[in-house]
Amino acid sequence: MGLLDSVDWQGKLFKDGAWTAGHGGDYPVVEPATGREIGRMGKPTPEDVAEAAASAAAAQREWAALPHTARAAVLRKAGDLWQRHAEEISGWNVREVGAVPGMAGFALHVASEECYEAAGLPSRAIGEVLPSEEPRLSMARRMPAGVVAVISPFNVPIILGIRSVAPALALGNAVILKPDPRTAVTGGTLMARVFEEAGLPPGVLQMLPGGVDVGEALITDPNVRVISFTGSTPVGRRIGELAGRHLKRAHLELGGNSAMLVLDDADVDAAVNLATWGSFFHQGQICMTTGRHLIADRLYDDFVERLAAKAGKLPVGDPAGGEVALGPVIDEGQRDKIHGMVTASVDQGAALASGGTYERLFYRPTVLADVPLASPAFAEEVFGPVAPVTRVSSVSQAVELAAAGEYGLSLGIVTRDAMRGLAVAEQIPTGIVHINDQTVNDEANAPFGGVRASGTGSRFGGAAANIEAFTETRWITMRGEPPQYPL
Repeated sequence: MGLLDSVDWQGKLFKDGAWTAGHGGDYPVVEPATGREIGRMGKPTPEDVAEAAASAAAAQREWAALPHTARAAVLRKAGDLWQRHAEEISGWNVREVGAVPGMAGFALHVASEECYEAAGLPSRAIGEVLPSEEPRLSMARRMPAGVVAVISPFNVPIILGIRSVAPALALGNAVILKPDPRTAVTGGTLMARVFEEAGLPPGVLQMLPGGVDVGEALITDPNVRVISFTGSTPVGRRIGELAGRHLKRAHLELGGNSAMLVLDDADVDAAVNLATWGSFFHQGQICMTTGRHLIADRLYDDFVERLAAKAGKLPVGDPAGGEVALGPVIDEGQRDKIHGMVTASVDQGAALASGGTYERLFYRPTVLADVPLASPAFAEEVFGPVAPVTRVSSVSQAVELAAAGEYGLSLGIVTRDAMRGLAVAEQIPTGIVHINDQTVNDEANAPFGGVRASGTGSRFGGAAANIEAFTETRWITMRGEPPQYPL
């Protein structure tokens, strides 16, 4: 029996261990490729948030008090369940998100690996013994933060939810997950079902899809101590401001406009292969998508010609209906934003080498050549299947352009001399660097995060980052006898 076949989840939230109606009623889940309704989700209100946060705080204390082996066992079982129910979950991911099957499979692989990686956190050392000038035992101990709010986006809802949910749970926290309402089955309902089946106690993970009002209620609720947000930079700024006002920690993984530098010694065919994946994988709806291609002058014309030819041959269509390279973008608003940026850039002087058209929500992979530096396609995050290409006359110019702008998430450098590539990377501020690869990569045990307007640093992935993100440090001392103070 499938994860969703065994419970009455339609039109429901997952609150305090039960599938229950939200105070706001329900709303339809729409398949972007066809426009058809494929389910219904519960609609929460701030009243639901208050109820969930109170019950999560109570459940968290009992969860944190369990032996570390018990928490680890739940995470390991969750990892197994992602694999056991891969076909069901992948089917929903393809239909609800518009992901091609390869992307859905990758998301499931990462989800299981995130759980397995998190299963090792409960048994790690949780503190250290400190020297003291007094006759006492002095210690620093890592404690669960309490209730963690995880706010995840529409584009890769499984990965961008589980990478916070799994380590936060493993370290003894309770979690309230707010997936994007557009992809809340994949990003919320299925995740809640995985952990429910894995034996997570009631109330430790709750799922409330919702809009701005629900997000603000989560951030301001006194029972919520940490906010983990993945999404756009403008929204991240607002969340950071609100969290700061309420003295909450906010871990922000935000937008990007990542550059790939193709140096003058690179192999053009290899670079074009990397560029195709980096800009068009998952319709370009990834924060790490290659948003700027900076190509050495002597390779530029060949690169543009070959990339445009390859883009023109990529099949675009319903990923549930056949073999395609690109599926639909998420909705009309996103499609119109992409097309507006493409047309504005062409109006400002960019050459349309391929694409620039759409049918319904299916946007053709687009190559823009000779992109002006002030045009939207170069200066801003497009978040669509668009590859803006710019000619550079020197490595120093490439470095200057790659470092320009406010973002600093990922970076790719293509060269036959890997050490030269590393030396170039040292001059460009980003949270992630890939030498001889494109910008879209992810592994559960690797630190992930951006600098500058791309976020607050590596707060996801790897034991050190996760422990820092989801615990507090407590100083503890112990004496054999009480001291006598001179008052």
